[in-house]
Amino acid sequence: MTPFELNAVHRHAFRFSQADVEAFARVTGDDNPLHLDAEFASQTPFKRPIIHGMLGASVFTKVLGTEFPGHGSVYLKQTLEFLRPMFVDADYEAVFTVISTNPEKHTAEVSTEIKDRQTGKLTTRGVATLMYKKG
Repeated sequence: MTPFELNAVHRHAFRFSQADVEAFARVTGDDNPLHLDAEFASQTPFKRPIIHGMLGASVFTKVLGTEFPGHGSVYLKQTLEFLRPMFVDADYEAVFTVISTNPEKHTAEVSTEIKDRQTGKLTTRGVATLMYKKG
């Protein structure tokens, strides 16, 4: 028996602050003004600073490692597509759907999506492959 079944869905609501973006920039060294400088960003098609795509996608590792399936899982692979910008202080929902499992190897593929809760539009999508703790 796996800790989650085929087609199981898990949802996680979240948001990032400007302080989160600044901390991510410090940790990664990605100080692109598109993320940090409102004046610079106002001259781009986005009109305001956007969150680093990888900061947004970091919610995937948080949830897969702590909630679904949780502690003991090991990330093996993640594909990502950044479809729309994400902004600070906006509400998002990460949606996880189990799309395949291999009980013999204790691995699974999980669809990973981020949706803007206001518009319902996808901002980020991909597929995670992970090894889950033997049940």
